[in-house]
Amino acid sequence: MSTPTNPHPEQEPGGTTFTIGELAREFDITTRTIRFYEDQGLLSPTRSGTRRLYRRRDRARLKLILRGKRLGFTLAEMREAFDLYDEAHGEAQQLRYYLSVLEEKRQHLLQQREDLEETMRELEQSYAHCQQLLEQQERERGDTQRMAS
Repeated sequence: MSTPTNPHPEQEPGGTTFTIGELAREFDITTRTIRFYEDQGLLSPTRSGTRRLYRRRDRARLKLILRGKRLGFTLAEMREAFDLYDEAHGEAQQLRYYLSVLEEKRQHLLQQREDLEETMRELEQSYAHCQQLLEQQERERGDTQRMAS
């Protein structure tokens, strides 16, 4: 008979907890990063002596934090979404908030894309103009060298 890996199975239904090292390896981040998110109030592990034990909820939140970070969410926005979710009727309210933040991020990215496309057009025009000037100078230099010989 095997010994359970979780010394406190009552802390999580099914006895599933994760150590800070396990989460760091799974998400390819440092333990310092995880402690930072904990200090910011985004994660709340239980303690077994000095050992942190993260529940499935913390793991899911960490995954959402990292995804939100890639999408440009601030930690304050993530905290607000988590707080809304934790409230009694938070799910609908959280979804409305999340939709408004997503729309704001979407509009920002669309504007960035438009700006980038405009910058690319200007860059292409400048490139073509410089290439034209260089070819003209090289032709003129070639004409001058032929005339001198």
